[in-house]
Amino acid sequence: MFSEEVLYSLALRHCPLIGDVIFRKLIREVGSAKEVWDLSKSGLKNIYGIGKKISLEIGNADHLHFAEKELQFCEKNNIKINLRHLGELPELLNQCEDAPAVLYQKGAYNPILKPVSIVGTRNITAYGKNFIHEFLEGQKGKNILTVSGLALGVDTEVHSSSLQNSLPTLAVLAHGFHTLYPSKNRKLSDQILQENGVLFTEFNSTQKPDRENFIQRNRVIAGLSPATIVVETAFGGGSMSTATFANNYNREVYALPGKITDKYSQGCNKLIFQNKAMVISTLSGLADQLGFSAEKEKTGELFPFSEFTIQLPENQQNILSVLDKSKSISLDEISDKLGVPTYKILPDLLNLEISGRVKALSGRQYLAI
Repeated sequence: MFSEEVLYSLALRHCPLIGDVIFRKLIREVGSAKEVWDLSKSGLKNIYGIGKKISLEIGNADHLHFAEKELQFCEKNNIKINLRHLGELPELLNQCEDAPAVLYQKGAYNPILKPVSIVGTRNITAYGKNFIHEFLEGQKGKNILTVSGLALGVDTEVHSSSLQNSLPTLAVLAHGFHTLYPSKNRKLSDQILQENGVLFTEFNSTQKPDRENFIQRNRVIAGLSPATIVVETAFGGGSMSTATFANNYNREVYALPGKITDKYSQGCNKLIFQNKAMVISTLSGLADQLGFSAEKEKTGELFPFSEFTIQLPENQQNILSVLDKSKSISLDEISDKLGVPTYKILPDLLNLEISGRVKALSGRQYLAI
């Protein structure tokens, strides 16, 4: 049985113009969804930013009727309902300002596992598949949870490869639990649940997989993890939005580089060039940066990688001399210390990042490795 607060939360969230941010504002001002629902129209108008159109919808019996039907659907289908204002969202997602007010769940979410979001194009290539399989095979037996969107292409490979390596996986859907899109992944979604995985969605049982829902879904994928890996994407691919959300949440972003002539590497290359993602140069290096390497074992490398036996150019040595391993420094500070314009420093910083000597953080901050 669901509580009265869940009922009124669903009714309130169903009101037109009440999105996640306004929902949270109302709860903060009044105290609970039930109290918001029972507040007089004049009382609602006294809340800054709540206009007449919104206040007229609150208390409408149609929304309460919807909520009652939704609870029946969830009870029948063993769906858990998580409310943000009751502290029921995963911790990292809850930290995001625009996190869902209501999050529906199938399966069991284990907060002890380390989540990592892995996304990319539906038009995955052999290069992308090989990276996913080798990377996840290297994480077998570790305490991690992969997160993706159950779409075709990269998402499907992430979930499937996770299951093959006995890693629990989480899929974030762009529609309600009354359907499954794409339909050919229905069996995969069942396997996720059977193997201790979980399905999340912020959409109720009347909401279809409309185009705009996928961008909205992407912010949840980014918000659930401390790091997002972009495997392959074109310039305008949906994964670019996931990377943007992750950057806005001050989370780490990693991108798999590729040839500039490969369409589905161009988005990754752009993220790296714009310092919006750290370059992935080796499997072992990525695992280290994500904190997944419990022991110093060497896994297969994506690209040939030489240690510090190569003599660096003087300008790159100068950059390393002003960087610290524990305290980040901004691009402007590097420029000021060296007396060199930032546009001249950026190419050398990118080369140092590719060679594994420098770590780029969000906000054009850098650390020595």
